[in-house]
Amino acid sequence: MVDEKYIEYLEQFVTEKRRNLFEKVLSERTRHFTVAIEDIFQPHNASAVVRTCDIFGIQDMHVIEDKYKFYASRLVAKGAQKWIDFSMYNQKNTNNTLDCISALKEKGYKIIATTPHNESCLLQDFDISEKAAFFFGVEKEGLSKDVMDNADGYLKIPMVGFTESLNISVAAAIILQNMNQKLKASTIDWQLTEIEKREKYQDWLEKSIKSIRKIKEVYFNENKL
Repeated sequence: MVDEKYIEYLEQFVTEKRRNLFEKVLSERTRHFTVAIEDIFQPHNASAVVRTCDIFGIQDMHVIEDKYKFYASRLVAKGAQKWIDFSMYNQKNTNNTLDCISALKEKGYKIIATTPHNESCLLQDFDISEKAAFFFGVEKEGLSKDVMDNADGYLKIPMVGFTESLNISVAAAIILQNMNQKLKASTIDWQLTEIEKREKYQDWLEKSIKSIRKIKEVYFNENKL
């Protein structure tokens, strides 16, 4: 919940340069597209995708952990994990992939499986008009049958070499850079709402203050909240 008085209080502990950076980055963030990764067990690959999402303005990531645990390496992600919102699907005795797909469809996203092995839509031909969740799997096995069977569409990057696949982090970077470029050239209302921006601005202020627990305690005591 946005509290403008609280935001004003927090701003005194964050430099103007930092606050301006937050506002600039938030102006480039989107929820028109999102990313889901399925059982990515290599920390460097998972971390690189997190970093790519941050770089190209993707605010939300969905992480499926049916077989393997997700881990974002600070060295690779470069702190990007602080600024991304994660939805984790890791419940026992359930199909976390189907849970993720269901949750995304309820939010109005088309499920787009990234795969070179179908008669998929080529990257340059992809229709960006509707909200889309791009699913990425591990390099060799690819996405699970559950994703492939429930996808609303399939997407591939044109390739002309002998190898058929790209490393997941490279594929994500190519696709998200392309989608980012297309969105900015379009008339689609792809940015966060003003309320969403203020919510994230408040959240990022808190994450930037080392002694935030003590500062929050003082504020809430002073305001008897």
